[in-house]
Amino acid sequence: MSLLEVLIAVLVLAIGLLGVAALQATALRNSQSSLERNQAVSASYTILDAMRANIVSARAGNYALPRTCTVPTVAGTPADLLRDADQQDWIRDMQAVMGSSACGLIEFSGGVYTITVEWDDSRGSGGSSAQTMKTMVQI
Repeated sequence: MSLLEVLIAVLVLAIGLLGVAALQATALRNSQSSLERNQAVSASYTILDAMRANIVSARAGNYALPRTCTVPTVAGTPADLLRDADQQDWIRDMQAVMGSSACGLIEFSGGVYTITVEWDDSRGSGGSSAQTMKTMVQI
């Protein structure tokens, strides 16, 4: 009889430990997703700070950038070199922390910039892979 009690106790303990392991895996996945969302916000504010440092060019709408997942090249007139370097650094830094699937888009309309950051969150979300975060700001 006591052997049966021990077997039942071991079974209950095993089920409990499996539950703890599943909880830990879920927490790790959610932490990864949270980190990537935080990085997306940080990336948006990074390019906004670069725009504020080059305010004349930013107010003229020169920081608009079509959706790109590749690091743009620095090429243009000397007046555009800072903007091109800022955009190149922005995409490169985003992909360094969020993976090579990270993409960026900067739209300008009526004095308002819309910065869009896209990335693959399949590891963090456990299914829905395409994530998008938009930030709108008037400079």
